[in-house]
Amino acid sequence: MAIMQLSVFLENRLGRLDDVLNILKDNHINIKALSLADKASYGILRMIVDNPEKGIVVLKKEHISVNFTPVVAVEIEDRPGGLQDMIRVLVKEGINIEYMYAFIAKSKDKAIVVLKVEDIDKTEESLMLMGKNIIAKNNIPL
Repeated sequence: MAIMQLSVFLENRLGRLDDVLNILKDNHINIKALSLADKASYGILRMIVDNPEKGIVVLKKEHISVNFTPVVAVEIEDRPGGLQDMIRVLVKEGINIEYMYAFIAKSKDKAIVVLKVEDIDKTEESLMLMGKNIIAKNNIPL
């Protein structure tokens, strides 16, 4: 049930992010969630979009360095300790989180956490046993 995240490698220079966003806009691809991390000479833009297959094609056509990364998106309670409750179970299961980012869904009192993990199947199984709602393929509620 993993969803496909677009991971875009960007030169750390003025206007490069705008270029990528413009390509997506011109091709009617909606960004549902994103995270941008920087290094000295480049950044990594991680995005959940409504049409990842089209997104990767149009970005590669414009010579943007992009690939798919399978991630898990899960709803958690938007309350103090909601994230820690989930993390604690994953730690007990021996699941290492490589990175994550989160956002709040507009119509719910839930937060959505996107997790990059080594073992997606084990992670999803552990979360479902907790009663967590795993978000289906690119069906991020916004």
